[in-house]
Amino acid sequence: MDANATTPLLPEVFEAMRPFWMEHYGNASSIHQHGQHARGAVEQARTQVARFLRCLNSEIVFTSGGTESDNLALFGVLSPESTHGEPAHLITTTIEHHAVLHAAEALEKTGVEVTFLPCTPQGLIEPAALQAAIRPNTKLVSIMFANNETGVIQPIAELAAIAHAAGALFHTDAVQASAKLPLDLSVEGPLKHVDLLTLSGHKIYAPKGIGVLFVRKNVRLAPMMHGGTHERQRRAGTENVACIVGLGKAAELANTWLSQESSDTPGAPSFASSAKGGMQEARTASNPAELTALRDRFEQGILSQIEETGVNGAGAPRVSNTSNLYFDHLEAEALVIALDLKGLSVSGGSACQSGAAEPSHVLTAMGLSPARARASIRFSLSRLTTNEEIDEAVKLIPAAVARLRELSPSWNRPKPVAV
Repeated sequence: MDANATTPLLPEVFEAMRPFWMEHYGNASSIHQHGQHARGAVEQARTQVARFLRCLNSEIVFTSGGTESDNLALFGVLSPESTHGEPAHLITTTIEHHAVLHAAEALEKTGVEVTFLPCTPQGLIEPAALQAAIRPNTKLVSIMFANNETGVIQPIAELAAIAHAAGALFHTDAVQASAKLPLDLSVEGPLKHVDLLTLSGHKIYAPKGIGVLFVRKNVRLAPMMHGGTHERQRRAGTENVACIVGLGKAAELANTWLSQESSDTPGAPSFASSAKGGMQEARTASNPAELTALRDRFEQGILSQIEETGVNGAGAPRVSNTSNLYFDHLEAEALVIALDLKGLSVSGGSACQSGAAEPSHVLTAMGLSPARARASIRFSLSRLTTNEEIDEAVKLIPAAVARLRELSPSWNRPKPVAV
């Protein structure tokens, strides 16, 4: 239950990739037949990702992952080469992934002015706050689509429209939104004002080490790396053919999954199952509505059994797979370890910040006290999470919380009186 950290490689994705590690290992820039076979595979994957995002093939730039894509978006727009040395202003938020936050801090050191927008207690960025922060020299606004810790979805279409009206470009880190929400970047689509968008392969059942930066036509982007003319001179380096193929296949599968609709009556979703070897396989969610139902049943099962527990981001729209719960009177790290020993993998927050001594910057930005932020756990389901696994988790977690609270000096439940 830690799919926001990473997802497993789907079997169909692995099978699509396998030949490009062994039989078809050509360099996609070579002109001989081995190279051209690799080039064809890269361009097919580019088409698959473009269909997934409803954009042009030429607007897809393959990178090494979400962090590189975020950095390329920010530095590509705000480097001295792009701004021609003129004063530039960046607007981002206090709840971004560190790939954006630390990039913004690095840009500050180069002379770029940066505004970090606050969020509401529900974790939302208000359009009025963005409107008030825009200046005449605002060049770029970067606001994440769905938060990696809470799953809260931002009103990206409205925020991007505000940026465009002021003449600024708009970037969104959609790593945790992709394959969970439809992303329509077409010129007439709901995201028509988004100029740059980040996604990462290993969050959508593709391999680690591959990502995409969508760069809308006519957006000028200075490269971060200098070398060959790969990716239309926007990202130098020999293409990672096998992983690009895997990302293309994962995007194709995500497109299909997002388009599925439940055939069951509302409130009583069924889950896909299949017979194999005479036995019934565990049931998994076959569409977003069913994954939401799994998530909600998980939350209801936990909240109904455990006192002084709640949902961080409750009341805001969230992606279908993410629950961030606080369990007062304990430390999240201890609960993560206790559940891991029982076979349940969860996270205290972003995997990129595991081991950090400070409480989550996302949760403290939402107004949680340091103690409550340190008592919060992220549960994130995958498309492969089963109904049975939810039942098992709902059994394991209350017992683990009860044991840890008994050791907590702040847990003052009445003790039974001996007779």
